Amino acid sequence: MSDDEDLPPLLRAAPDGLEFRKLRKRLVAQVREAMETYGMIRPGARWLVCLSGGKDSYTLLAVLSELKWRGLLPVDLLACNLDQGQPGFPATVLPEFLSRMQVPHRIEYQDTYSIVTAKVPAGRTYCALCSRLRRGILYRIAREEGCSAVVLGHHRDDILETFFMNLFHGGRLASMPPKLVNEDGDLTVLRPLALVAEADCARFTRAMGYPVIPCDLCGSQEGLQRAQVKALLDGWEASHPGRRQVMFRALTTVRPSHLADPRLFDFAGLVPATPGAD
Repeated sequence: MSDDEDLPPLLRAAPDGLEFRKLRKRLVAQVREAMETYGMIRPGARWLVCLSGGKDSYTLLAVLSELKWRGLLPVDLLACNLDQGQPGFPATVLPEFLSRMQVPHRIEYQDTYSIVTAKVPAGRTYCALCSRLRRGILYRIAREEGCSAVVLGHHRDDILETFFMNLFHGGRLASMPPKLVNEDGDLTVLRPLALVAEADCARFTRAMGYPVIPCDLCGSQEGLQRAQVKALLDGWEASHPGRRQVMFRALTTVRPSHLADPRLFDFAGLVPATPGAD
């Protein structure tokens, strides 16, 4: 990856150290691999890139911008932030940042915070309802803006955590797919960071000096199931470095005949070959 002087404003603050250049190269390579593996790119499409102001979505926007600038991502990008009305949310940070970085964007204000806090009983988590409301709004914005894809900043660790939450609490083997089509069949949901480690997103965003905004809704709650699963995975990773990557690889190497779902494999029709048969 060369040291180019004509980088877009979003990328010009990149440090010049060897470690950061290796990190940046790895992120670009992993996002390219995810997009190629899961067939995410349709040349000429328009993508709604969802920007929460967290480390993951900043990393997503920066890497996609670099790929587009290098001619490796033939789509139009529109950054979108949904201001959900959380008290104390710094509403001017992202509009000012995106304008300064010359990134095409749309800021949408919808007070989902009041709805979530009013409808969710005390002691219950906000995540499910908040996610449904946010998803519906983002789908609407995508349609209004002529976007065929909604692009999210979920990374490898998010996918693993969701898998274990479904395993422990939902009784099913499922996670966040890197690519899916919405229920109405008119939008694709993409997760280009599917192969990227959360720690790399944190290192990248910190090095770039992007203005990270913490989540004051679900992120403010204690005892969340996701936080418990994250702590469990952190412990495994600390005692066995590389464990997360091994587990993620398992999600890409599935053997239905070695599980127990008769809808995925015909166990009833599985019989030994007759001796001497052709």
